[in-house]
Amino acid sequence: MKIKERIAKLIDVKTMVTFALTAAFVYLSVIGKVEPQVFLTVYSTVIGFYFGTQSEKNKKEEK
Repeated sequence: MKIKERIAKLIDVKTMVTFALTAAFVYLSVIGKVEPQVFLTVYSTVIGFYFGTQSEKNKKEEK
């Protein structure tokens, strides 16, 4: 897969939302507005959902 194709796949709504949410929670955690345990719970849920949907998408494309 070419680099341009990989970058194009990264620029979809789910990816941008995941990156934005990650950045927001990292920032809030660093400045002390969010407790680390809350950050870990939310971040794990978001990342799990993101990679879960990517995995399902890849399985559908293979069939």
